[in-house]
Amino acid sequence: MHVLIIDLMHSSIIPLLEQEGYSVDYRPEISREEILDTIGSYTGLVIRSKTPIDRPILERASQLKFVARAGAGLDNIDLDYLESNQIALYHAPEGNRDAVGEHAVGMILALFNKFLQSDTQIRKGIWDREANRGVELAGKTVGIFGYGNMGRAFAKRLRGFDVRVLAYDKYVGGFGDEYVRESTFEEIQREADILSIHVPLTEETRYYFTLEVLEQFSKPFYLINTGRGEVISFDTLNESLSRNILQGACLDVLENERIHALSASQQTSFRSLAQRPNVLFSPHVAGWTFESYEKINQVLVAKISGKWSG
Repeated sequence: MHVLIIDLMHSSIIPLLEQEGYSVDYRPEISREEILDTIGSYTGLVIRSKTPIDRPILERASQLKFVARAGAGLDNIDLDYLESNQIALYHAPEGNRDAVGEHAVGMILALFNKFLQSDTQIRKGIWDREANRGVELAGKTVGIFGYGNMGRAFAKRLRGFDVRVLAYDKYVGGFGDEYVRESTFEEIQREADILSIHVPLTEETRYYFTLEVLEQFSKPFYLINTGRGEVISFDTLNESLSRNILQGACLDVLENERIHALSASQQTSFRSLAQRPNVLFSPHVAGWTFESYEKINQVLVAKISGKWSG
């Protein structure tokens, strides 16, 4: 019942765990070397994404009963090792799904209505209405790629915008309702004006969106990515924007988010992307609201204690 927390967390995590009988060591400053030295004495490990929870760490964790990821993504964890050693895994996509859904809607509205451009111009004394004429969301067909917690939250927030929503998920079915039509990816490629990506990073999804895949869309479309950056490369984004395969992109995540440590080719490609007025960025904060910061803890502890009801 001894838990180690190795990342910055909302302060509520400690009393929540203590109420369930856990002894908590909160060490967000801990180094990888210190984790390796001490992990053997803990039954629980709570993480975000600072340190890969790989085999060298897990092999030292002789008493470990669970790993709890405060968030959604699991690509930084050796899932095979956990499964083969019967170590439980918990994560909390339910805690930040509302934030992601709102952020995705906000980004496409900001791009369509040129909020950043018009704000910048007015601050400089430029009053140019025609250059800031917007595009309406109403009447568009929105394709959702991945219909888990985040995809569903995005679809829910599109209600009231008078859009047609098509959703595809390779591993989930039977979810169609009055607001969303369950579709094939091919149907989305034929009909979507907007594509929003909501899949985790796996070997299957890594660089899934190649130029060849994007070329198969029947008309120019807008891309929203609040999932994982490595599903599409900088080069693919640039080429598809240059060729008007993409009309614009809303990017909360990037192929490489270590902006100051990009390779030479990535620097060139990113600079080109950053100069495009039809690209909108945010720094991987779609699920990072004040509310989600606390809700993630509540979901995570409920799952650890067996009290989560969905």
